[in-house]
Amino acid sequence: MPDNSPPPATSCEVTVQRWRDGDIERVVDQVAEEVPVALTYQGVPHVVMLATPANLEDLAVGFTLSESIVDSAGEIQSVEAVTRDDGALEVRIGIPAAKLSELLRRQRNLTGRTGCGLCGASTVEDAIRHPAPVLGGVSVGVKGLHAALKDLRHRQEINLRTGSVHAAAWVSPESGIQLVREDVGRHNALDKVIGAVVRAGGDFSAGYFVVTSRASYEMVQKAVTVGGTLLAAVSAPTAFAVRMAESAGLTLIGFAREHQHVVYAHPSRLLCTSTT
Repeated sequence: MPDNSPPPATSCEVTVQRWRDGDIERVVDQVAEEVPVALTYQGVPHVVMLATPANLEDLAVGFTLSESIVDSAGEIQSVEAVTRDDGALEVRIGIPAAKLSELLRRQRNLTGRTGCGLCGASTVEDAIRHPAPVLGGVSVGVKGLHAALKDLRHRQEINLRTGSVHAAAWVSPESGIQLVREDVGRHNALDKVIGAVVRAGGDFSAGYFVVTSRASYEMVQKAVTVGGTLLAAVSAPTAFAVRMAESAGLTLIGFAREHQHVVYAHPSRLLCTSTT
């Protein structure tokens, strides 16, 4: 039977007391929703993560690729987000039997959290993957990067209401921001935009990622795993992320703002004199 349930709300209204300069005002505010979402492969539960209940099929596709559950987007046979009879949200992903067998051998039973790093990984090898280094990729003008950062502020619809979610954007050097996805978890936001690029038929070597979070190692790992060559983050990277970006060939940018940025690894892709 088709799932005709309305899409879950991404925020809700709450009544709050707002204190400002000694005055107290009772007002209605918007807060972001955060709900458990189960990802299952061929009907086998794999992970439950807390996420913003929007673009869940993008999330599933991005997670499946960025966590190397499959080697290519073509191995994702189906993806369907459903609301179960008990009200829980589930995304059902179809993958080849051989990939399911590999997944089961990992013996991972994850419970994802919005701030987690090594959620549920049973071994160091599971947690710290070393994807193949990326080559080539985009050339990005400084003015174009800064324009994308300015534009992104106005494209965060959920964050504009709530002030509490991350965004990840996919940017074309020639045309600016192409796709934006938001989530309470920074990893989820990046996975969502990865999935959105795949489902739109995009080429990861032809654009770059901008994220409104810090650049932790797993953000670098996810970007490189899908073939991304440049990642710009609004906040700082970690030392681990810098080392991974350096070894993987990823251009890593932190403290990215409308008028400034810091390049931590592989600066050659950033064209400081370009007008685009």
